[in-house]
Amino acid sequence: MLEDVRDELGLPATTKLRAELHAMLVYGKGRFFLPHQDSEKDDAMVGTLVVSLPSAHTGGELVVEHGGQSVMCRVPTEELSFVAFYADCRHQVKPVKSGYRVTLTFNLLAAGETGAQGAGPVGDLAHCLTGHFTTPATRRYGRGGLDPPNRLVFLLDHEYTQRGLSWNRLKGADAERAALLRAAAERAGCEAVLALAEVKETWDAWPSDGEPWDDYGYYDEEDEDDEDYGGVSRDRGGDHDDYQLNELIDDEVTLGRWTSPDGTGGEPISLHVPDSEVCVTTPSADLVPHQSEYEGYMGNYGNTLDRWYRRAAIVVWPLDRAFGVGRSREAAEGDLEAEGAELADVVGDLPAGAGVPVVVVRAEVVVAGAGTGQQGVVDLQLGVAEGDLGFGLAAAAGQPPLAGAFAGLGLAGRDGRLTA
Repeated sequence: MLEDVRDELGLPATTKLRAELHAMLVYGKGRFFLPHQDSEKDDAMVGTLVVSLPSAHTGGELVVEHGGQSVMCRVPTEELSFVAFYADCRHQVKPVKSGYRVTLTFNLLAAGETGAQGAGPVGDLAHCLTGHFTTPATRRYGRGGLDPPNRLVFLLDHEYTQRGLSWNRLKGADAERAALLRAAAERAGCEAVLALAEVKETWDAWPSDGEPWDDYGYYDEEDEDDEDYGGVSRDRGGDHDDYQLNELIDDEVTLGRWTSPDGTGGEPISLHVPDSEVCVTTPSADLVPHQSEYEGYMGNYGNTLDRWYRRAAIVVWPLDRAFGVGRSREAAEGDLEAEGAELADVVGDLPAGAGVPVVVVRAEVVVAGAGTGQQGVVDLQLGVAEGDLGFGLAAAAGQPPLAGAFAGLGLAGRDGRLTA
């Protein structure tokens, strides 16, 4: 049965599911369960299995929602029935009208590796990745061109916790797309990691049951119990469908954590992603936000709805840009130390008349503009020939013969520092 559940959920054939008993639930007349998401109680948990036992009752329908779609499951009263869904699916139990609804709930735990066999046109996608990283990006509103993107951030459809984010525990279509993208990344000479992202969207919107200016200049006593902050209404988990979305004004994607390439471990980061690097199959607007704030009509501004979403992502970058683009601070510092050793050899081989300073100089190499969201500073011990102490190494970097040597290492002199 678990193999059938795996296939119906869209998990890879290499995944092995195990069902772990969680609870026995008995709903009497009038009992219900409000919309919610199950917490992932184990690192390997991907979903929930509900086994309904034969029991005479009416009502108590199970409603499961995800990605704007809703399915109502009516439980047979005279035979066993099974329902399985991913842990990030919102679901609820409608009120029982008579009798007793009796169920057993199981945590679905996944093991196994996600492979790329049969994942699709890997070669075509590898070609697309190469094009993405070699084609100058364009601004959203067409104001001039940009350099080619350093990353591709593909947002997944399902939610994942820090502990549950792993290649072999991706859900449904996410698993298929990840297998394809990893295989294409390898063929295109790229590296791929998993990440957790916070997405914020700002929409021009107004309440679906009113006009844009309805709440301007009026005070309603019924709103006293609502969270209201100077015309801003905050919603953390209620009905997010009470607003008509008109036009997307702005959006932001920030990566807050990513894994190592093999999907293990994790490292907190804070990395803003420009829109030219973001790719999605399912728009965030089609998902349920974890928080929203609406600011009503204020005369010359307002009617805006801010929504926040928690999404997972696959982050891809070319291996030859791994230094600074997709590396942790520790890894970047290791690369800089290797560069520093090579630089010291270059400087040490210069002729005495090169006009560089006398003494051993400590120079800072700063990871700047690399896209890691951090600055890693490494001190390098450089031995140079005798000369004038007032002539700094950074100044020398812009003059022959050091200029060519520094350019070959991707370094330049600026404000008394060597900058990568």
